[in-house]
Amino acid sequence: MNFEMQHPADQIVMIMNRIYHNGMTTTSGGNLSIMDDDGVMWISPSGVDKGTLRREDIMRVFPDGTYEGLHRPSVEYPFHQAIYKARPDLKAILHAHPPTLVAFSVARKFPDTLLVPNAKLLCGDLAYADYATPGSAKLGEYIAREFAKGYNTVMLENHGVVIGSGEGLFKAFMIFETLDYCARLEINARTIGQTPRPLTKAELERFKHKTQPAMEEFEAKHSSRELAMRRDMCELIKRAYNNELFTSSQGTFSCRLSENSFLITPYAKDRDYLEPEDLVLIQDGKREAGKFPSRSVKLHMELYKQHPEIQTVIVAHPPHIMAFAVTDTDFDARLIPESYLQLRTVQKYPFGSTFMEAEELASKLHADNPVAIIENDCVIATGTSLINAFDKLEVMEYSAKSVILTHNVGSIIRISDEEVDELEVAFGLK
Repeated sequence: MNFEMQHPADQIVMIMNRIYHNGMTTTSGGNLSIMDDDGVMWISPSGVDKGTLRREDIMRVFPDGTYEGLHRPSVEYPFHQAIYKARPDLKAILHAHPPTLVAFSVARKFPDTLLVPNAKLLCGDLAYADYATPGSAKLGEYIAREFAKGYNTVMLENHGVVIGSGEGLFKAFMIFETLDYCARLEINARTIGQTPRPLTKAELERFKHKTQPAMEEFEAKHSSRELAMRRDMCELIKRAYNNELFTSSQGTFSCRLSENSFLITPYAKDRDYLEPEDLVLIQDGKREAGKFPSRSVKLHMELYKQHPEIQTVIVAHPPHIMAFAVTDTDFDARLIPESYLQLRTVQKYPFGSTFMEAEELASKLHADNPVAIIENDCVIATGTSLINAFDKLEVMEYSAKSVILTHNVGSIIRISDEEVDELEVAFGLK
């Protein structure tokens, strides 16, 4: 789906729906706007349930300040107007107050966007706007002042965040989602008693040189088996997004078709709206004509090449297990029988392994070591089928969440070595 081809009112409804149903705003909280090429601002209404917003609810504000629609523009309309005046290059503004970002705004601190590589590149530098009464001209003045300095992401003291984008509303949402992800990741890391480790300048430079691998194209023919796999993959990719295992821009899923071919998610396409035709067929080291695969495609190729038993590979960034990727804390899966049986011993590998040492990393993943944590980057789950790998990813994230919650209850008591031995005997692992 081409989001930018949707009507501004429909774009606002779609993004507000995602924000609300992802638990990132309340019934009355948050507001979105789009400035169209005619200088008309489309903005969410005041006093309308964000969980049931319709396209006819979206207000249209003309350059002279008059407006048209069923309601009144958002009470925060003045700061949208002030921002667009200060920054005519912006095309969309997003304001919301998810609990994690409110926590940072109350503490007057910034989430660390250097914990994972894409975040800093996407969010840019952050600023704070002084507190003022919502809807007041003063608040608009304070926020617009920071945007006028060139910032696109502005935290509000005791309020939330405002994000502007010159590339449209979906880009603003990607920045918002990424900033909220960083906030959750940092909170989770600190909950397990660790100060998260930010990426160094050298590591960021290494990531910046991660490019789309050069691959020849081929004209694909699609079997009924491949078409069924495309459908099944998209269902699980959307489930991964809804279960917060993927974000809109992060998360890669691949599945083997034959010895020399597999399907993989495309580069830079929204995971929530992914359709079967968006997936990229890789065959004999070539990519399906007109499509670009995830930049981690080389790792997937190596895993399938080295391990005939691996049928599915998932690269993801869930916020609880990633707390172990950004700290020195090891993840021990001996929590409950299911977590150990599914994950075994979870190894951690250095940042850059997925794109600098893909061949070496692939050699270390196998049936007895099916998952991995890559420092400040991602987690990897491999499996013998689509659902098998997906289950491992879910178990890894849910187990990590359980560990983090345990820190609020008491000490972690793990399954003993003797009990592990009993499990391995009972389930034929020895």
